[in-house]
Amino acid sequence: MTLLDPGVWTGKIFDGGWAAAEDGGVFEATEPATGGTLGTLGEARAADAARAARTAADAQRDWAARTYEERAAVLRAAGRLFEEHAAEIGEWIVREAGSIPPKAELETHFAASLCYESAALASHPQGLVLPSAQPRWSLARRRPAGVVSVISPFNFPLILAMRSVAPALALGNAVLLKPDPRTAVCGGVSIARVFQEAGLPEGLLHLLPGGREAGEAVVEAPEVRVVSFTGSTAAGRRIGEVCGRLLKRAHLELGGNNALIVLPGARVADAVSAGAWGAFLHQGQICMTSGRHLVHESLHAEYVAALADKADTLAVGDPAAGPVALGPIIDAGQLAHVDELVKATVAAGARLAAGGTHEGLFYRPTVLDEVTPDMPAYAQEVFGPVAPVVPFSTPQEAVELAAATEYGLSLGILGDVGQAMKIADAVPAGLVHINDQTVNDEPVVPFGGVAASGNGSRFGGPDANIEAFTETQWVTVRGEIATYPF
Repeated sequence: MTLLDPGVWTGKIFDGGWAAAEDGGVFEATEPATGGTLGTLGEARAADAARAARTAADAQRDWAARTYEERAAVLRAAGRLFEEHAAEIGEWIVREAGSIPPKAELETHFAASLCYESAALASHPQGLVLPSAQPRWSLARRRPAGVVSVISPFNFPLILAMRSVAPALALGNAVLLKPDPRTAVCGGVSIARVFQEAGLPEGLLHLLPGGREAGEAVVEAPEVRVVSFTGSTAAGRRIGEVCGRLLKRAHLELGGNNALIVLPGARVADAVSAGAWGAFLHQGQICMTSGRHLVHESLHAEYVAALADKADTLAVGDPAAGPVALGPIIDAGQLAHVDELVKATVAAGARLAAGGTHEGLFYRPTVLDEVTPDMPAYAQEVFGPVAPVVPFSTPQEAVELAAATEYGLSLGILGDVGQAMKIADAVPAGLVHINDQTVNDEPVVPFGGVAASGNGSRFGGPDANIEAFTETQWVTVRGEIATYPF
């Protein structure tokens, strides 16, 4: 039996075992490149989420009481399983998410690395000895938060779920995972099956594929103390509002409209290669995508021409059928959004230097010139393979252009390092990459954005993960019972 044998999970959700959803609802996993059906999953609703939260809260108490060695062993086993089944899981990422194979390989490698890094969290120091003016020991220790809800998106379905699932489990929590229904197999079933085979005790991980009803339920369940959400800014704001009312912690990694700045003197061929990768990787469906190309006026014409030539040479097609650079947009709704922004920008006076066309869900990589900052494809997050290019004349103008956005996720600066460092200090962003494009991530780094891109670096690295998925408890110890005046 393969890890993702449909005979195990067809029409079902997961709570340590596979069972039908309470109302028996199902939905189909589809392949965007062909429109074909890949499988059938159980559709979780509010009652399923409520039951899962209660079960998770019961199971979590025992899990938190286990030794760090037991928790670490499960995470290490999960990492090995992601490595052993990388080809099988990767094929699902290619077909269900429309990813090219190298991107799928990155996801499975990243998932395994997250398990190994999280295994180390279990034995990481989780407390401080504090000074006290009283005759006592005073300690601050980290305790598991309890039940954590993880709501993950379609674009990097495995990485962006595992980035929260793995550390939350390692630190003694239980998890409710609500993946995007468009990628619920590669971003949900694969995770449930890995942890099932890794020996995770029943009741600690619940897979709840479904739509808005399931999403709202995993946020509002009273047993849930932390919500980890990756997705659109609009949805993140709604979740943040609910969590604020219910006094829950929300870790929000949201959208971006990231600037790639090309400074005078930069080698244009290298800058174009970086810019094309940052703009067109996974069809531009990445929160860190290079969505605004700010190029010094001395290089602007050459950069636009070279980027357009590059875009015209990139193969677009079914990534499961042969080598391509870009696969399909995830669905018709997202494609319509991308196409509308491009057409509106051209209608407003921009020049279409490359692309701007599509066949089915396959959208050509697009370069827009003669763009002004008020045009739709520049001012808004496109979430598609679109590169608007705007010239600047001075470093200060580059700073003003880069900072003139509600978002603050990633910033790339290509060229002189000294000048780039000054610009980096002046532009609010959670991530800054000098002499690299905007799409970068590693399992060991703090990750997150500011402003409309989220509420800070709440993911990655031991400090961020321990902060994200534990609570601080103050503990004092006296040698004898304290005496008081009455």
